Order: sequence, then C-alpha cells, then structure tokens
Amino acid sequence: MNHYWMSLVSQYSSVVGFVIGLPIMAGSYYESWKTRQEARREREGRLHSRDCLEFVSGDGACINLVPLETLHSLPREGDVLMLPGDGVQADAVFLPGAYLVESIEHIYTPVDYKGARPGEARLTKAVAHVTALNPALTA
Repeated sequence: MNHYWMSLVSQYSSVVGFVIGLPIMAGSYYESWKTRQEARREREGRLHSRDCLEFVSGDGACINLVPLETLHSLPREGDVLMLPGDGVQADAVFLPGAYLVESIEHIYTPVDYKGARPGEARLTKAVAHVTALNPALTA
C-alpha cells in the first residue's frame, strides 16, 4: 500500500516538475540572451547614442542627444541652434542657449538584413561639433 502511494506521487511530481520547469528554463534562456545582446551592443558603443544626432562640445563632452527619427533635416555647418543643454540646475555643465555648428560627421553602417541591396548603408549616427554662443554668467 505504501509503495503504491509513493509510485503515484512520484509519477505526478515529475509531470508537475516538467510543466513548471520548462517555461522557467525557456524564460531564463531568453533573459540571458537579451543580456548578452545588450552587453555586446555596449561593448561596441552603440547602445547609448545609436540612431541619434549627438551634439558635442569642443572638449568632446556630449551636450544633447536627439533621436534621428524625430528630425525632419540635419543641421549644416554655420547653423545656429538653440539647445536645452543640462537645464538650469546649479550643477549644470551646459546651460540652455545658442550654439554654432562648426562641423557635422555622418556615420553609416552596412545594412545586413535579408533582402538588402548590395552595398546598402544606413545612417546610424550624426555628430555635430558645436561652440557655445552664450555669454559667460558671473555670480
């Protein structure tokens, strides 16, 4: 009698363990795959400013990022832009104001999806080197 109950419990416990364990294993694999992809993109430096127009000061510091899909056109050399900078907080490095575009860099990457044309490239990032036209604030 005791052997019968042990056999019955072990039979159903293995089925229940499989039903619970399989989705958990699939979810864990998917999460690890996403983490590996994110780490690879971070190593390549594409995660932070991919598909963006990056405004860079003379010392190489990033002032603002603007997603490319929100733009109707890219700025040109000599354009004067109003950028929000870091805002007007006390610890802001770049204040809102006018900035002169000195140069623009366009960065393209090859398109590698199925059905792409030979030699097709895509604008991945644009970098605008700007100079502040704001007067220096004195306290």
